[in-house]
Amino acid sequence: MNAHAPIKNPDKFFIDGKWTKPSSTKKIDVINSATEELYASVAEAQEADINRAVEAARKAFDRGPWPRMSHTERAKYIRAIGAELAEKAEDAADIWTTESGLLHSVAKSRTTTISSVYDYYADLADTYPFQERHTPKAGGNVGLLVREPVGVVAAIIPWNGPPGLIAHKCAPALLAGCTIIVKASPEAPGAAYLIAEACEKVGLPPGVLNILTAEREVSEMLVRHPGVDKVTFTGSTAAGRKIASICGDRIARCTLELGGKSAAVILDDYDIGTAAKTIAGRATYLTGQVCSSLTRIIVTRSRHDELVDALSANFEKVKVGDPFDPACEMGPLAMRRQRDRVEGYIEKGKSEGAKLATGGGRPAHLNRGFFVEPTVFGNVDNHSTIAREEIFGPVLSVIPAANEAKAVEIANDTIYGLNASVFTNDVERAYATARELRSGTVGHNSFRTDFSIAFGGFKQSGIGREGGTEGLLPFLETKTLILDEMPKSAGRVVG
Repeated sequence: MNAHAPIKNPDKFFIDGKWTKPSSTKKIDVINSATEELYASVAEAQEADINRAVEAARKAFDRGPWPRMSHTERAKYIRAIGAELAEKAEDAADIWTTESGLLHSVAKSRTTTISSVYDYYADLADTYPFQERHTPKAGGNVGLLVREPVGVVAAIIPWNGPPGLIAHKCAPALLAGCTIIVKASPEAPGAAYLIAEACEKVGLPPGVLNILTAEREVSEMLVRHPGVDKVTFTGSTAAGRKIASICGDRIARCTLELGGKSAAVILDDYDIGTAAKTIAGRATYLTGQVCSSLTRIIVTRSRHDELVDALSANFEKVKVGDPFDPACEMGPLAMRRQRDRVEGYIEKGKSEGAKLATGGGRPAHLNRGFFVEPTVFGNVDNHSTIAREEIFGPVLSVIPAANEAKAVEIANDTIYGLNASVFTNDVERAYATARELRSGTVGHNSFRTDFSIAFGGFKQSGIGREGGTEGLLPFLETKTLILDEMPKSAGRVVG
């Protein structure tokens, strides 16, 4: 691993196509999650830096070439950015592991595929119907439904999965013709620096993509800024509520990918041992710091104890330790604050009467790093704190239900609706149950999400979708043109 973050200009921001000095000397220390040692110090943005970044993005959108290029012209840049990030995949993996605790073997496999996101949206330049022809019903001979860029976008990135989340915000926004300010997480800014380096390398026009890192108070200035047309945010539901209220006050567009408390519903025909092995195997990914993780496991009461025992047996085998060690199966949480949060929820679960079946503490062999044991609670009441609130760690709550119908009711009894799974050998029952679950994604017999189709949530898990063609729509505004005849300069028109 790298002792220090492999980024070139940690003391600067990327604004208006160049690395610029910050307005103050304030720095943010980024800590190695496994060793608690200093990994990097990056510049901390202040209000003046936010204003400069918005001004650059505004100028690039209002007067620059970017939104006036064809989609095909923009696609060449997008594809080139993806290629540059592919070259930086090893650095991206080192950064992700060190900042967030993801196993290095997994980080390497994920970062090598990031370029495919940019390629996917570049490919849409020639296939997506940015202009559709219609027949007007109230005058005029040609109706055109055109989809234009929404404008200046503020992309606010969380600390758990920056490489992919940046890609799924920036690639479609760039294709649409938007200009962007990427606000990196203070705990995990490295991936944002890498995309800035890629944009510099490919010669992206000035102001089209800008990056800075800021704490929450200054980040809110970006959300409130009248020069920002749209906010795309991934993070907690609490922060999402605040962002939505600010955007609502000025009718700014927003896409929110928020928290989850996702349910796995185990139907009575499915083998308990198989379900437990599958659920436990996925629950340790990124040390449970995944908004869509299956953390509420719902099973009929007669099979509850068997499932708790099976989940516990699987969790007790997990080797926790250095995420760069190929033999380890789960790394640390991302930061001290997050470990304190998870430990607080574990204590809350015990105090409210849930049965702690395994885990619940820090691994005895690890005296530094933000580590926690994989934890299973049984006999969890669905109205208890650990069943209602997002923990964001490797903590599973097993909830008994009177019958399968009640299990579905319990699964839906939550403010969240991001992800779910149904475990059954009968695909017809899987489909019927999935249609009853109020969730943005429902998997069959495993934790499943797929950004190539669409990702997002019902209820307080968010607004809008990311990934696939659905992920392009939030960066487009729809305009209707009613003309006397078809203009020759219109370019590709569908219909």
